[in-house]
Amino acid sequence: MTPILIAPPAVEPLSLAEAKVWLRVDTTSDDDVIGALIASARLVVEALVRRVLVAQTWRIALDSAPASGFLLPISPVRSIAAVRVFPLAGPAQTLPADMYALDQDLGTGRLVFNTTPPSPGRLRDGFEIDFVAGFSDTAAGVPAPLRQAMRILIARWYENRGDVEADADMARTPASVAALVAPYRRVRLA
Repeated sequence: MTPILIAPPAVEPLSLAEAKVWLRVDTTSDDDVIGALIASARLVVEALVRRVLVAQTWRIALDSAPASGFLLPISPVRSIAAVRVFPLAGPAQTLPADMYALDQDLGTGRLVFNTTPPSPGRLRDGFEIDFVAGFSDTAAGVPAPLRQAMRILIARWYENRGDVEADADMARTPASVAALVAPYRRVRLA
């Protein structure tokens, strides 16, 4: 069960203009580079906190319906877009929304069934769950410390655009970034 990105974020947590102000860049010659750094910084911050920052749609495929529900592996979950089953014969069937619910206790997302889901013996290829995760649909809804962590990374990378692989310090997460993301980090037990 590997999550598949269906629809990437429509916006980045920082705009090009915001990043350029932070970098004190007033020309357009590096706009493509800065844009790539924004996306890269978002991905690094998302990996550090184990959460996605802005709304994006993901898909999970399962061999069978979990009897007691299913903890979605990406958070924070905002909504469940669709649940599909693949019967032995015929096309995929989308389950009615009243058959399942999203339980958002403790900041995670769990798909729970309100009625008994189809039994595995009646399914050809299991289930697909499409869901939307992210702190917000807009950049403004992303927590300020995570946006600041992105600014620090962008500045660090922008200022050190040469061959930095040999520099061991560049491979480490800056202490300021680690401190900013720590309160938002999703911890895995076990």
